[in-house]
Parts: sequence; structure tokens; C-alpha cells
Amino acid sequence: MTVRIIGKVSSGLGRAHVFMSQRHYQSQFKTVLGVGAWPGTLNVDLGSGSMDDFSHLRVLAGLEEGTAKESVQPLRIEGFERDGRSFGGATAFRGRIRKDEGDWEDCAILIPDLTRHTSTAEVISGAFLRESLPCSDGDSVEIDLNSA
Repeated sequence: MTVRIIGKVSSGLGRAHVFMSQRHYQSQFKTVLGVGAWPGTLNVDLGSGSMDDFSHLRVLAGLEEGTAKESVQPLRIEGFERDGRSFGGATAFRGRIRKDEGDWEDCAILIPDLTRHTSTAEVISGAFLRESLPCSDGDSVEIDLNSA
């Protein structure tokens, strides 16, 4: 069974690259993606039809109360401390993303342990998705997550 999440591309705060470029994270992203991750995320604001599935991912990540219903495999990204600064952990869910009926790109939804996003998926990939899909703010994309 596949979990499908649909939403619109949006601009974030532009701070993900600080975290994404950390060597400790990159080595773990290689386990999730098979390659290192582009040093940034693609933000996808979710439509109302995808909120239940995204809430389920947040339950699996331990950020919301609830019962896990489907077997989408959560992959743990461990946090660390460097030079007195704490870098938190996250949970990743492998999948693929596309715009319209375009080609699929491998990706993962990354849900940081400390996040304010409750209706925005942060997507990581080995590719710069704004160029490889290509997509811009407001474009609709779909993400299929692989069930275990």
C-alpha cells in the first residue's frame, strides 16, 4: 500500500541548509536516500486531503498522539552536539516525488523532532528538486511513500 501526499510547493525560511550540510546528518541521509542529500529542503504545503496521512507520519515520528495505522517505515536520523550547539534528531520516510505527470525523483519526507510545521512537509532528495522536477512556489506536487 502506498501513502500519497499532495500539496503545493512553498518557500521556507531558508535555514535548512545550515542543518542539511552537517556531515553527521549527511552520512545518515545516505542511508535513507542512497546518496547524500541536497543541502536544503523543498517545502510542500499540504492540501486538506493529505492532512490525515501527514498526521499519521507525525504519530510515527512521535510528535503527535494517535494510533499508527499503516506500515510506512520510519527511519531515525540521530541528533548530535557540535561546539556546544545541539542539532536535533528527525524521522525520515522514503518515497518519490513528481510534478504533474512528470518523472518521479527519489526523496524522503523529513520530520524534525523540533519543528513548527504541522501542515508542511519538508522533502529531501539527492537532487535540487526545484530544478530537477522542475517546480516553483505554488506548483502542485505528489509524494508517494513506500510502505514496508
